[in-house]
Amino acid sequence: MTDSSRGTLRGKAAIITGSTSGIGLGIAEVLAAEGADIMLHGFGDAASIEAQRKRLGARGVKVGYSGADVSTPADVVAMIEHATRELGRVDILVNNAGIQFTAPVDEFPVERWDAIIAINLSAVFHAVRAVLPQMKKRNWGRIVNVASTHALVASTNKAAYVAAKHGVLGLTKVVALETATTGITCNAICPGFVLTPLVQKQIDDLAASAQLNGDEARARFLAEKQPSLQFATPEQIGALTAFLCSEAAAQIRGAAMPVDGGWLAR
Repeated sequence: MTDSSRGTLRGKAAIITGSTSGIGLGIAEVLAAEGADIMLHGFGDAASIEAQRKRLGARGVKVGYSGADVSTPADVVAMIEHATRELGRVDILVNNAGIQFTAPVDEFPVERWDAIIAINLSAVFHAVRAVLPQMKKRNWGRIVNVASTHALVASTNKAAYVAAKHGVLGLTKVVALETATTGITCNAICPGFVLTPLVQKQIDDLAASAQLNGDEARARFLAEKQPSLQFATPEQIGALTAFLCSEAAAQIRGAAMPVDGGWLAR
């Protein structure tokens, strides 16, 4: 967003799940810069999270923090209630929290399947279900689900992740239809590769297994899927989220918006 647009979300309050690092933190930073009060969420070092909270708060917005375990439905509901109490309302819900595990279907541990479905899909449902009543009461809301290119295409060894992200996109469309005549919108952002700690680990693993240096491993990792050979950035995902929260995006509903360097163009 340009400097002239700063403050477009002043008076709004946002929850971003999984926002203590990576994409979620990038989204939180952009929304705070646009004037939104923020509820950070996620796990991590307490001192680091507090430093992030204070840094965002220095922009003149309220910033709270929730450590809710979003694999547990009751915790998801409690997170929405906590944010409503602390920030006064929840106008924007960004469902970003997610985990990954890779293995062939016939070797996929059942407990990892259950965990990925719980965090990557079911938590989205529980959060949307909990927040919609207050959005309907005010006739305004923005729900942004951070899905993935894997909401639209598949890759081997990612059965649970692909299934969950396809489910997120389906849920996004249903919520968009059910709120189509209201001031509430629901959309999905579908990032390709973003250089997060999760992706960096995959690059490091590739470098070790293929005996490559860091630059070589990064290039090979990107070349497999992302024609631009560049990572998308958390800041870019944040800027798109801010746009989807704006009045300019009021008639974008149920969309799957790729930020993937051409991945899906192939």
